[in-house]
Amino acid sequence: MGDRHPALARLDALAGRWTVRPKVEGVGTAWTEFAWQEGGAFLRQDSGTDPIPDTTPNPWRDNAPFPTTAVIGLDDATGEFTMLYADARGVHRVYRMTLADGLWTVWRDAPGFGQRFIGTLSADGDTVDGRWEMSTDGVTWSLDFELTYTRVR
Repeated sequence: MGDRHPALARLDALAGRWTVRPKVEGVGTAWTEFAWQEGGAFLRQDSGTDPIPDTTPNPWRDNAPFPTTAVIGLDDATGEFTMLYADARGVHRVYRMTLADGLWTVWRDAPGFGQRFIGTLSADGDTVDGRWEMSTDGVTWSLDFELTYTRVR
């Protein structure tokens, strides 16, 4: 497939396995793993969680997206990344993404349901503190939830 485009090296900061802790009451810990595919042309993200016992009603368990899969690639004309996302609920989305200077952003501008993620990588690169926000009008944004990624390996 040829040499890896130099802009893809920015995504090396995500490669590996992470523990994901959403800051939502009653929601447990999840995991995500980023791994290079096709000789470094794409970065694949797989996410999941341990099963939540169904002995008590739990809105998170009943609406959780896990497992999820995303494939991140580069548009070499613009230098922007694109993420194709799918989850266990049957949701399929296309996001745009940047990762530069310790700031990780993911967003989609969809009519009636815009989303954006803003994450800050720690100086050692082993923690990301982030937040997902949503907008119904593309102008006013509200917090969906906060989360922390911690690198396991």
